[in-house]
Amino acid sequence: MGIKCGFVAVIGKPNAGKSSLVNAIIGEKVSIVSPKPQTTRNNILGIYNDANCQIIFVDTPGINTADSALGKYMQRSIKGATEDVCAVIIVVDIKKGLTNVEKNLIDKYNDKKIPVILVLSKCDLVSKEQIVANLESLMSYQDTCQIVPLSSLKHKNIDSVVEIVKDYLQDMDERYFDEDEYTDKPIKFIVAEIVREKALYLLKDEIPHGIAIIVDKYTQGDTIDDIDLTIICEKNNHKGIILGRNGSMLKEIGHLSRITIQKVLQKKVNLNIFVKVKQNWMNNMDILSSL
Repeated sequence: MGIKCGFVAVIGKPNAGKSSLVNAIIGEKVSIVSPKPQTTRNNILGIYNDANCQIIFVDTPGINTADSALGKYMQRSIKGATEDVCAVIIVVDIKKGLTNVEKNLIDKYNDKKIPVILVLSKCDLVSKEQIVANLESLMSYQDTCQIVPLSSLKHKNIDSVVEIVKDYLQDMDERYFDEDEYTDKPIKFIVAEIVREKALYLLKDEIPHGIAIIVDKYTQGDTIDDIDLTIICEKNNHKGIILGRNGSMLKEIGHLSRITIQKVLQKKVNLNIFVKVKQNWMNNMDILSSL
């Protein structure tokens, strides 16, 4: 018996709500979320399954200026994500509105005959009148893309996006991924991303986005997993901030990370976190390849 399948790229500017949307659709923590740019650095697959279809959503880094080897890699990832897809979702923060970046993307994919779904995210943060005003301002785009206002946080109109995507899926003999899979990333990657999320959240504006997480050891046990990892930062004063007074900040990062990791793994973890300085690591190809 055949099944409908397809890949869908989820693109947009930094912090538009791409990862929140994918997480809401999949119902699992596929991608980490923070208010800082460059939170998502890799193309991450979120795999949606139901009885009749499989949709692979490709969560991408935010569209931005590439000013480092890491930045260039991220922008290449976006380009790769939009190849051989059945549709593209362009996510726009409704508070910021449509810019030339999104307008150019709509034109680009229309020229390529790739269906476009324009998602207006974070509708829970604005009034109904503002939502209506935004929709009215986009009347000229109704013939070139489907427009969906939604809230990932409140899970409003999430199902509408899925139903629209289903119209663009292709007939396949079998699924690309097993039905119990919800992402293509290994558990080591997911663990490292969770720690980076908590670090970005707790450090707020004290540390720029220039941190990376490397898993040094991961030993799986029947009831508990042992994990050693290192937070890489760019400067010595950054290391001091990450450690905190008497190690208090690092302990809090570890505490919040452990709670989320245990929830994802459904088992206990012994988590050890270290901090190292690697100057200009975002242009160090050895470090980037290990990530």
